[in-house]
Amino acid sequence: MLIFIASGCQLDEVENPNAPSVESAFSGASQADIQLLATGLEAVMRVDLEFHYDTVSILGREYYDLSGVDPRYTGELLKGPLDNNGFLTTRAFAAWYKVVKSANILVTAVENSSAGFSDAVKNSYFGYAKTLKAYALLMVANRQFSNGIRLDVADPTNLGPFVSYPEALQAIRDLLDEAAADLSNGGAEFDFNISEGFANFNTPATFRQFNRALFARVALYQGDNSGAISGIAGSFFNINGDLFNGPAHVFGLTGNDIANAQFHVPDQSGQEFMIHDSWIADAEAGDTRVAEKAFQLTGGTTTFDGLSADYQIAVYDSNVAPVYLIRNEELILIYAEAQIGSDVNEVLAGINRVRNAAGLPNYLGATDDTSLIEEILRQRRYSLLAEGHRWVDLRRLNRLNDTYIPLDRPGDNVINEFPTPFTENASN
Repeated sequence: MLIFIASGCQLDEVENPNAPSVESAFSGASQADIQLLATGLEAVMRVDLEFHYDTVSILGREYYDLSGVDPRYTGELLKGPLDNNGFLTTRAFAAWYKVVKSANILVTAVENSSAGFSDAVKNSYFGYAKTLKAYALLMVANRQFSNGIRLDVADPTNLGPFVSYPEALQAIRDLLDEAAADLSNGGAEFDFNISEGFANFNTPATFRQFNRALFARVALYQGDNSGAISGIAGSFFNINGDLFNGPAHVFGLTGNDIANAQFHVPDQSGQEFMIHDSWIADAEAGDTRVAEKAFQLTGGTTTFDGLSADYQIAVYDSNVAPVYLIRNEELILIYAEAQIGSDVNEVLAGINRVRNAAGLPNYLGATDDTSLIEEILRQRRYSLLAEGHRWVDLRRLNRLNDTYIPLDRPGDNVINEFPTPFTENASN
């Protein structure tokens, strides 16, 4: 596969004599070359993944890094301003654009391949690459928010302009539609191997269900409830199905594989990634998600930099546990939210499916729109802990304020976006 080092949106190749070069990909790549590029695209999505999830989760006060390894996690991330040339800003930004660049290379390689692919095989590659590219662009757009992102980075010497968050969402939605059409015309099977994390999504037809799930998420972010329901209809949504069904990043400890860096060894010094006390205090009695996702330190409260907590985050059970790109539980909650103002019974069906799975009784609160949004926000808070949603949810629902974001020390602030990296400003 191709390996890149990121510098802004310009990704410089590191030569690998055992893999296709960028030049060969652009002119006459073989079937084996293309297959390696496709496999590599999935693999590269895991690189520096923890920098994305840790930073957005800390901004949303889901958990704190109280390990003391780097004081910027309790200083810069909680107080601001964020350094536009520091790793908290640049690391995840570069990682997501590495995915975008890899997807662009795969599309170009397929277009110029000497393998003699049929139109169906080409379409399957295009649909796969464009879907993952859209996913990466969505992740970076959610980080940058009103600072905007570049959509066109195909030519490193002539980068496209920054576009606003609404423009980015619409472009991502359009790209997902384009990819879905490719997948619909992509034949019965992929021409390449895909990891076990996509075991239920390893054909063009089932991968298209993943694509539609992402479409539903984007439509929800746009405030388009009918669009979200349309996406749900074509996805793998199943209100009575496995909540953890969905495509996932998978990890390993052999060869050149990598571990899940979001796993933290329970009760071990230096692993104090601590759930915010309010998550524990605000939980309903009997909510099984608390015991499933939180580990109470045997030594009692841990304290660092004026912050303290009692419970270590335990979302992942091991260093090879999968990290989901999107899963059925999120789709159920998207479905419920998108039905607000339309069908209260369907809203309650989604809410109660998630509540009951967590050992809680049916929701008996008020059913006006505001109350239902609050209940869905509560369920997303507990079901999707550390999955990158809380900060985005509060912002999109106009709740990113100190009512929902606890400010535990004088000088702490609510931060709503990451700055544009310095290297991007320099090349703008």
